[in-house]
Amino acid sequence: MNKGIGLSLSSILLAQALKIPIKKYQTGVWDVSMIGASGGMPSSHSAGVSSLAAYVGLTKGVSSIEFGIATVFGIIVMYDAQGIRRQTGEITIKVNTLDEEIEKLAGLPDKGFHDLTEQKLKEMLGHQPAEVLAGALLGVTIGLVGYLFGEK
Repeated sequence: MNKGIGLSLSSILLAQALKIPIKKYQTGVWDVSMIGASGGMPSSHSAGVSSLAAYVGLTKGVSSIEFGIATVFGIIVMYDAQGIRRQTGEITIKVNTLDEEIEKLAGLPDKGFHDLTEQKLKEMLGHQPAEVLAGALLGVTIGLVGYLFGEK
């Protein structure tokens, strides 16, 4: 397999695995479902693209077209992860509570009807800037380690 792809996929998997103990530290609850969650600390998107860009930069040089492509791709992915996807998640929180808010405004008692019957939209989609930064640092570290311990 292409080493850059291998490092990038390894970074994604490690970032996803790290979400479990970090969630435990933050909430006191072990949540194994975090292994497949989008959002959260650290960003696996950032880890994947950063490890690829770091490895390509070290192997091909920072003036190479390959590094330029990996870097621009990484910037777009990280911007999307903490910008557009995060905003989508915040809008989803509002949509999920809209029925209950309308009932409150109408003066109706909350009987929990919507909690039981409606399937809520997934709220944790994007990342806070710190989560993107942590993923990027993890990725750069893995790209560097992969380069240093790889075949020359």
